[in-house]
Amino acid sequence: MLRYLLDRDTWQEVYDSLSKNKLRTVITMIGVWWGILLLIGLLGSARGMENSFNRLFGDFATNSVFIWGQSTSRPFKGFQEGRRVRLSLTDAKKVEDNIEGIEFVVPRNQNQGTVVRNFLSGRFNVAGDYPLLDVVQKKKLVFGRFINQNDIDHKKKVAVISEDVYKQLFEIKEDPVGAYMQINGMNFTVIGVFEESNVRMGPGSDIHIPFTTFQQVYNQGDQIGWIMVTGKPDYNIKQIELDAKLLLRNLNQIHPKDNRAFGSFNLGENFDKVTGFLTGMQFLTWFVGIATLIAGVFAIGNILLITVKERTKEIGVRRALGATPFEIKRQIVTEAVFLTLFAGIFGIISGGWILILLDYYYGQGDDATLVNASVSIAIVFLALLILIILGTLIGLIPAFKATSVRPIEALREE
Repeated sequence: MLRYLLDRDTWQEVYDSLSKNKLRTVITMIGVWWGILLLIGLLGSARGMENSFNRLFGDFATNSVFIWGQSTSRPFKGFQEGRRVRLSLTDAKKVEDNIEGIEFVVPRNQNQGTVVRNFLSGRFNVAGDYPLLDVVQKKKLVFGRFINQNDIDHKKKVAVISEDVYKQLFEIKEDPVGAYMQINGMNFTVIGVFEESNVRMGPGSDIHIPFTTFQQVYNQGDQIGWIMVTGKPDYNIKQIELDAKLLLRNLNQIHPKDNRAFGSFNLGENFDKVTGFLTGMQFLTWFVGIATLIAGVFAIGNILLITVKERTKEIGVRRALGATPFEIKRQIVTEAVFLTLFAGIFGIISGGWILILLDYYYGQGDDATLVNASVSIAIVFLALLILIILGTLIGLIPAFKATSVRPIEALREE
């Protein structure tokens, strides 16, 4: 077979056969070209969306849920309906110790504060946080560091500010680390500046101060605003959320069927929906691309059937001169595979250029919609393999048609 494929006469015959009607040959190839172009373009775009999504959420513990207290909707054990529910550090500790599958529980608190530096001021969201926040929601620091355990233990008046706060209160290119500013009339030392994320998980925070300092400054005692619960990779975060709420109801004397006492946002559940959408999109891309390819390959098969009809006398002469049915079939299958491969390779190249253009226009910057829209080499080889298989199978139909005619009848054809 290899000798046959390397034989110059083989390709001369292919060229002579296909060049007899160039327009028909080109139109036939367009279907396969469009199918492979569609497959490469859509797969690359889906990968670009997935890369963009992963970049946005790459620094977050996605298997997480946020839980906060609201108001009760049912009376229970002497308490009236509408009672305000406030979570506490004790609640957070109970959740961490008693719910299976939990990796981290991060208590958080937040309030608004007036921030003044020299003659500049502004109103910003001030959050009290533990160093663990930097583990579950990684902060991209531009200057300095994040809060550490020493800051917590000694209730230090230190602050990590956002780039927006930095731009409003500091001069351009000024080093903010070590500078002082006032939050609600109290001096705080700036220890770091973080880059604001395009995705906010929970209430947005402009300034982070040690949790213990926040509790003291705002006189919060044991009360907290909300907790972020992160589950271990193999555990269902939805079940963790249900278990945590059930425990919190028992701890706070709330009716078992009161669904309004606690609010929550399940990041893990929503993350799974998005990843499921991306997986479905890739499946749909494969389905549409291969269906289009099959339609294009069938068009090639139909054209080859017409070509075989036109070449009936030629085939009869070749059979009369000693050509075997296998040789006739091999020649026609070779033509079919050549057409599909040639059109497919052109489609792959065209698809690659489209992905380059998509990356140029939509893949640049931090807000890029498609990040590195591309397909792997394995996908390209798989597409080529599919083309060879489809080309071979569709070529067998006209090949068997060509050899079904007896030589003497073929020679009589006008």
